[in-house]
Amino acid sequence: MDSSIIALIIIGVMMILFISEYIPLATTSILACLAMAIFGVIPFTTAFAGFGSDIVFLMAGMITVGNALFETGAAPLMGKKIISLVGTNEKIFILVLILVAIPMSAFLSNTATAAIMLPLAASSIGVSGGKLTKKNTYMIVGMAAVTGGGLTLVSSPPQLIAQNLLTEGGHETMGFFDIGMFGLPLFALLIVYALTIGYRLQKRAFDFEEEIADVPVAEEAPVYTTTQKVRMGISVIVLVLCVVAFVREMWSPGVIAMLGAAVCIATGCIKQKMAFEKMDWTTVIIFGCSFGFAAGLEQSGAGVMMANATIALLGDAVTPWLLCAVLALIAVLLTNFMSSTATAALLLPIGIFSAVELGYDVRSVAMAVAIASSIGYATPMATPPMTMTLAGGYRFKDYIKMGGLYNILAYILVVLLFPLVLNF
Repeated sequence: MDSSIIALIIIGVMMILFISEYIPLATTSILACLAMAIFGVIPFTTAFAGFGSDIVFLMAGMITVGNALFETGAAPLMGKKIISLVGTNEKIFILVLILVAIPMSAFLSNTATAAIMLPLAASSIGVSGGKLTKKNTYMIVGMAAVTGGGLTLVSSPPQLIAQNLLTEGGHETMGFFDIGMFGLPLFALLIVYALTIGYRLQKRAFDFEEEIADVPVAEEAPVYTTTQKVRMGISVIVLVLCVVAFVREMWSPGVIAMLGAAVCIATGCIKQKMAFEKMDWTTVIIFGCSFGFAAGLEQSGAGVMMANATIALLGDAVTPWLLCAVLALIAVLLTNFMSSTATAALLLPIGIFSAVELGYDVRSVAMAVAIASSIGYATPMATPPMTMTLAGGYRFKDYIKMGGLYNILAYILVVLLFPLVLNF
């Protein structure tokens, strides 16, 4: 059997297991990678190569830094400060998180934004007395971080890939804020969705019991020893320095995060044993494995086969709007199972080639594919920020319900904007 067909079958079975949760999500991810290797779709060395990814180290490092903030007592103090400013109205809290996360991810990577925002959200949730919850806020933080990736040329890899291909091909390139013509409306859509339909959907659909953080709330302020105060200060300084290093791009994000984690452990802010015990292994494993089945789609040719077959069905009489709408639909579907980078790298050459052959504006088609490659919300594998929100206790079907509906709305909005933003 052709390897591309095998890859599609494996992805299909994986989807069924993810939705049914017959076996744990992390185990399903491992089995999918093993199947890709056993059936010869990808080499064994590729199946689990994702665990050496810089993004995996970024996740693990920032999870450790976040846990250190809780262990030292810094997180509860930060949470109380945020609550004193924002209050415990959950909708207002969600709005503040979105308003901070989206502009941040416009200039930081969306993964780094989620890695910073989730611990800060958790610190407020832990001292709210149950008035704020992870299950009603974590997924929104991930969605906000992803949405912010559509505001500037440098906020997400698909835009950079598109710009590079446009430059190499001698075509008109994008300006720094051009992609923001899509990003800003998506920003507004997320706010409306999160505070209306999405919030009601979460309250009804997220029926699992949330594990409440054991954060003591005392009437009097706790008394800290000098050693505790020092460690508390160190954990906060480490977080701040990580943010500065992310912004200045001093090293790769994974190196920055792991250095921060190492400092927290070395200074006693969190014990090494505790760091391992509190690590969100489900998140780490699912994301590490996602590289394996993404490689299966890419290397087997299954992704290209799907894209080419769809475009071929359109025929030569396809309009610019329809071409962009179909490419965007394929991009949205693929980016929920492959990284946005892989999706863009796969579809952009096809889109640019099609635009040249049909005599359409190449820059417009490239922009359409780039923005669509950046709006994956329907699965926890869609983007690193969405994977990191698994710490909220979500099940796979929760992403389909909450993120899937928003993904449909975001796609519709983007497609409706094509005639207004692009040069048709």
